[in-house]
Amino acid sequence: MSLLERITVDPAVVHGRPVVRGTRMRVADVLQLLAHGATESEVLEDYPYLTADDVKACLEYAAVQADHAILTV
Repeated sequence: MSLLERITVDPAVVHGRPVVRGTRMRVADVLQLLAHGATESEVLEDYPYLTADDVKACLEYAAVQADHAILTV
């Protein structure tokens, strides 16, 4: 399974925001925790329903979103 397959978007879950598959944990929440200095171990300890691959999937999702095409007019 690709890491990105762990991220889902469903209009019926958290208003269609990207979440870790099978949870209501938003990708943005995981990224904010990491950005504010939490380690992967701390995130996994505080949210035991997440796995290390879920955290990596959130990072990969963010990387893909940040590498968008640049359009010139």
